[in-house]
Amino acid sequence: MTPADMCQTECVHTHVVAQVQEKMQDDELLFHLADLFKALGDSTRVRILHALSFSELCVCDIASLLGMSSSAVSHQLRVLRGQRIVKYRKEGKNVIYSLDDTHVANLMDQGLRHVCE
Repeated sequence: MTPADMCQTECVHTHVVAQVQEKMQDDELLFHLADLFKALGDSTRVRILHALSFSELCVCDIASLLGMSSSAVSHQLRVLRGQRIVKYRKEGKNVIYSLDDTHVANLMDQGLRHVCE
């Protein structure tokens, strides 16, 4: 059985493999990257990030925007915080969230551009 998307014969281009291997990051860093993509793999979290790309928002604002409970939003924000995708600050009795840095905004922008093509 040889699917059309597989090599018909076994061959390894050792010089190309060696060049790529020199450029690749170590596995631990790639595992962290996979965790980042896992965190972005949930539509609710992506909706939260999309909203935060326009303005910093408190948990109640996000819950209202998404039609969710504050506790459900807080749970998703905890996941995003754990991956350093969002950050927060206290303002009196409110907790205000924003994107952690411009890398996150760029990642969101690039992803949206990709799906729009």
